[in-house]
Amino acid sequence: MLYQPESETLLAFPGLSRVLIVSDAWVPQVNGVVRTLRTIAEELRSMGKVVEIIGPDQFRTIPMPSYPEIRLALFPSRKLAKLIEAFAPDALHIATEGPLGMAARKYAKKHKIAFTTAFHTRFAEYLQARTKIPTRITYAWLRKFHGAGAGVMVATQSLREELVARGFKNVRAWSRGVDLDAFHPEPRENWNFPRPIFVYVGRVAVEKNLRAFLDLDLPGSKLVVGDGPQRRALEREYPDVHFAGARHGAALAAAYAGADVFVFPSRTDTFGLVVLEALASGLPVAAYPVTGPKDILGESQIPVGALNEDLRQAALDALKIDRAACRPHAELYSWSACAARFLDNLVPMHSYA
Repeated sequence: MLYQPESETLLAFPGLSRVLIVSDAWVPQVNGVVRTLRTIAEELRSMGKVVEIIGPDQFRTIPMPSYPEIRLALFPSRKLAKLIEAFAPDALHIATEGPLGMAARKYAKKHKIAFTTAFHTRFAEYLQARTKIPTRITYAWLRKFHGAGAGVMVATQSLREELVARGFKNVRAWSRGVDLDAFHPEPRENWNFPRPIFVYVGRVAVEKNLRAFLDLDLPGSKLVVGDGPQRRALEREYPDVHFAGARHGAALAAAYAGADVFVFPSRTDTFGLVVLEALASGLPVAAYPVTGPKDILGESQIPVGALNEDLRQAALDALKIDRAACRPHAELYSWSACAARFLDNLVPMHSYA
């Protein structure tokens, strides 16, 4: 059963026809937040909703320190206010806690507008990994940021329980989906490496804990598909690992399907869309028993992955899993259901919290 608690009251407002999403994570960035928002917008439009996403691409930006691929909007408040008023939304959703998210929150509070937020990223842990700022300080700020809204959306039950324990209020369920037309077990990339092939797909960045995978003593080959600020350093440090760079579309789907096990070393992702993409491609998953993987893999009646604090053992155990079981489990995660849940979680802007 996917994370859809019956006890939670849904706020289905049929009059919400114009939905505005403000996000610091947006194209040309390639990550789970961007994929989620793009797909949700498409699904809502197919329901007849008018959806606008305001991202950094509409503002002057500066590169994010230590991660120049991410652009941050520079002094966005005045222009953002004009964009909000020009679109005249029925519902406002603030997806991220960056400069745009903070400016949208400030605007909403000033004008007594109700809004929702989402907890997409373990910002506190990422900030600690890059700057050594203690997580308790960042979580105190995050509680304040999200506490101003009418509800904060989370992707898994375990994350909901964690945030509630940290003092977050009005935490709402919002699972994720996978594009079953894009990801499938065939065709497979014919990787010309010794088998078995253990693959990681995603950003090559410090918060993904990639060294935990690259340091494993495993048979066959290790493959990394993706790009990011750590790629060049890791290529030099691990010359026996195959770095294939970023893949998209059919090439990405074939890259998944051509491997034998998907290894997900992250301990800080709030969900892990790549886990669903791997399963949809017929690929068993090895991961730590943490939020995201344990929620996705733990819902399957038939093993589709292996969870273990010993990641090497998880990878070896995943090799024994029947690939045929993986795709049916991924098919339980529908983007249409995800979009419907998102819509249910929205609130009218006039119902100030």
